[in-house]
Amino acid sequence: MSIERKKLTRRQVLKSGIAASTFWAASQMSFKPGGLMAYVPDNPKGERPERDPSIQVLHPRKRIPLSFIIDDSTCLVNMGHYCMPQFAAAWPKREIYKKPWKTWPREIPDSFVREFGEWCHDNKVKGKYSIVPNPACVGWLDRDLPGWSRKDLQDSLKLVRELMMPDWDIHPEMITHTRVIDIKTGRPFEEINAHTMENSFPRKKISVDYLASYLEYALKILKNCDLPCEGITTPGGFGSFVKSELGLASYQSVKRVFNPEIPHYFKYVAGGKESTEPMVEHVKGLKTENPQLVVNIPAGTGDWFGGWDGDLKSQGHKYSNDDATQGRMVELIERGDPAIMLCHWPGMYSQGTLEGYKDFQRVVKALNTRFKDSTQWMKLSTIARYWACKELTERKRKENTLFLNAPFSCPDYTLQTSYGGKAKPVWEYKDQKKPLQLVQKSSELKEGTFLQEGNKTILCIQLPKGKSKLTLA
Repeated sequence: MSIERKKLTRRQVLKSGIAASTFWAASQMSFKPGGLMAYVPDNPKGERPERDPSIQVLHPRKRIPLSFIIDDSTCLVNMGHYCMPQFAAAWPKREIYKKPWKTWPREIPDSFVREFGEWCHDNKVKGKYSIVPNPACVGWLDRDLPGWSRKDLQDSLKLVRELMMPDWDIHPEMITHTRVIDIKTGRPFEEINAHTMENSFPRKKISVDYLASYLEYALKILKNCDLPCEGITTPGGFGSFVKSELGLASYQSVKRVFNPEIPHYFKYVAGGKESTEPMVEHVKGLKTENPQLVVNIPAGTGDWFGGWDGDLKSQGHKYSNDDATQGRMVELIERGDPAIMLCHWPGMYSQGTLEGYKDFQRVVKALNTRFKDSTQWMKLSTIARYWACKELTERKRKENTLFLNAPFSCPDYTLQTSYGGKAKPVWEYKDQKKPLQLVQKSSELKEGTFLQEGNKTILCIQLPKGKSKLTLA
């Protein structure tokens, strides 16, 4: 990225003491050249293997990944209601924090979570769903949530485990999403200002070790709740002064607490013509059995369903109109980029009117109708795995044989290469040998099949960890 380009996080760039929690303003800007742009950090990529340019990795099954990132969600607590007065205390001159929060519902009920989760499952929607461990300092999800019975809390956690987790990655959105916690005492720091709010923390360079310890604190609470995580979400501008350190701390903390193969994190929004492809960062030890890496997955839209506080009029048409011919998601799909929607949970609930949720349903129905044969909904962890294998699998070609050496396994791994003859691909791994079956159109591609398009051969396999090969004739 040119240094002249405008650089924003998904909430707002930190400058001149302005809080990064001002995503409300940024999210209303248009996604167009000169409008809201992502700041894609120049984090170290690390190691890369040999990759023959004649072998191209396509999207899985040649379908564009779709996903839905939900921020500010948690159990029962309406973060819009409880965050507003705390933000107002930290930034008393900000007009956007002077809304009548006392009139808003304090709870987003599990009945709505169930309705939302079941509808999404029926319509194949997948993505990321935050669970703030100590939401706005109301209470600890692995202990008690004052204002709700212990049974209420346990039932809510059970609903997340059983209904949401099959289709959604669970992320902590740091510890409270409001006040910074002293991890030595478990209490918020006494001062209330931009320096002690998670949305703008830290405001100076800190070590990777301290940052990782803070993330671990949040992750361990969710582990106590039996909510496994493969990634984290930053609240607002959290980590904006330590971008490279944040990537490393995300890797270290998620790895230490849950030990997934491929940790990932969400912080940025790609706007305008910015690429929405995930970034595979800090790769180290690629030739070892357990490489180090973290995948930085950006969203591609603003939040237009109702805002972070649930108090804005929903503008679902900005994602897609009713026939999926216009809108940011349509733009991303048509240009072939991953299309990842962003919203905040209070905006889905819309102070109990469900206006944002109803708009969301219209958007999904439009996208699923027009693009049903060229897209697929994916969790962030699945996207992270695919991009890790896309970037880090060694790819070589000798005559009509493709040699692969992958650090991880990957479903729906889809390759394209030129081939002048009539291909009869055979996949080989260890002592297994399996012919691929010909399909007639890209919508029929699945694992174990191939497609001929002119002089191009497209192959879709279950990529195994380690060495494998594909022979075309």
